[in-house]
Amino acid sequence: MARKNIEPSTILLNRLILLFVCFVSCGLVYVFLSAVTRSGSVSEFRNIGSTLDLVGEKNVGGCCRGIENLELWGSAVKWGSEFKFNTSEECCNSCKSMCTGKDGPCLCDTWVFCGNREACGSKFGECWLKKQKDSLAPERQEEGPNGEIISWTSGLIFGKGEGIIGLETEHGTLHIKLFPHCAPHTVSYILELLPMRHCAGCQFYRAESRGQSWDSEGNHIKNAGFGPPFALIQGTLEAQGTPFNKLPVEDCPILRRGSVALIGPGPEFFISLADHSEWKQEYTVFGSVLPEDMNVAEKIATLPTLPDVWNNVNVTVLKKPVPFLLRRIKKNNQD
Repeated sequence: MARKNIEPSTILLNRLILLFVCFVSCGLVYVFLSAVTRSGSVSEFRNIGSTLDLVGEKNVGGCCRGIENLELWGSAVKWGSEFKFNTSEECCNSCKSMCTGKDGPCLCDTWVFCGNREACGSKFGECWLKKQKDSLAPERQEEGPNGEIISWTSGLIFGKGEGIIGLETEHGTLHIKLFPHCAPHTVSYILELLPMRHCAGCQFYRAESRGQSWDSEGNHIKNAGFGPPFALIQGTLEAQGTPFNKLPVEDCPILRRGSVALIGPGPEFFISLADHSEWKQEYTVFGSVLPEDMNVAEKIATLPTLPDVWNNVNVTVLKKPVPFLLRRIKKNNQD
């Protein structure tokens, strides 16, 4: 009997097996590539998120804040009935945009926004831009004629040569540029103190030099410690006989040489003689000493002191506290 020819069947079977192996291989490759692609997409998304977070941190200094339930008056530069926004920050920035040059002078120094949809009604979103006769003594209304709560939010913008006050001491005057757009409540309190002829109780009582940790420009010296001494002069802004209400924590950027910052809710404050990036961002910075006046702060820091310990921290306090008066500074075109 002749042997049956099985080669065509064998070839067909081999081809089917090869085809099956190819399908399985392609499937495995697809699963692998899909996993890699999804992993890459997640990684890319996270990188974008990180980048946005960093950009946000860099823009902290561009704050634009106001005080709720407050209406500041003044001559209208733009009428809110024809000028509307969705947020108070947009209204504030529109006022800022009316400053020319790096810091002013400003055609607008006051913004008033109605952001409570229920209370504002048809006025919701209105943004009034105004100009004060005296930006250091703005006209204000904190309640309606019948005692009702004001539905407006208001803020100040100080341009070039504006918003400068003086802390007058026997060692010289510290000229300070105020930041109402970042610390409106704190600046409002400072403006309330300005009309007082004497600020009894306002004084510096702690003084610490830059030591060997920071150079003359406030830069931290490599491999040096961070104090003590801590490169600052500290004092109080509480006037005797005047009730003090705790202030809210406001904008807390990294402290730089010349920063004037509130400690907690106040009235204690300090002037930084150096950059303090090592400190937590927990101090409300409401102004900055003009660079040409930092020598006055440095002079106070070299006055005779006594050692003390506060909460297990070594500090130095002035043997003789340095009182100061708050003074209005005549407006000029340089600051």
